[in-house]
Amino acid sequence: MEKRVRVIISGRVQGVCFRMNAYTEARRLGLRGWICNRPNGTVEAVAQGPAEAVDDFVRWCWQGPPMAVVRHVASVEEAAGGRLKPFTISG
Repeated sequence: MEKRVRVIISGRVQGVCFRMNAYTEARRLGLRGWICNRPNGTVEAVAQGPAEAVDDFVRWCWQGPPMAVVRHVASVEEAAGGRLKPFTISG
């Protein structure tokens, strides 16, 4: 079953290779979607794929790479419609 989520990650998540590590994790999990830095210092991602893989990605976001300090992850499930491309880094 396909699942799609939008996550907003806050804390020390910019300037610590969060996007690159999330990209690597999402690709490892076979997800489609994207991740980007937001002007307010948070990171936003949309991930779609097998439900278990999406859940694993959201759990990974709570940890992040070694230099990150994740304070909060807001996760909202969205309709899995539309065709997302293989996971990319935006912005």
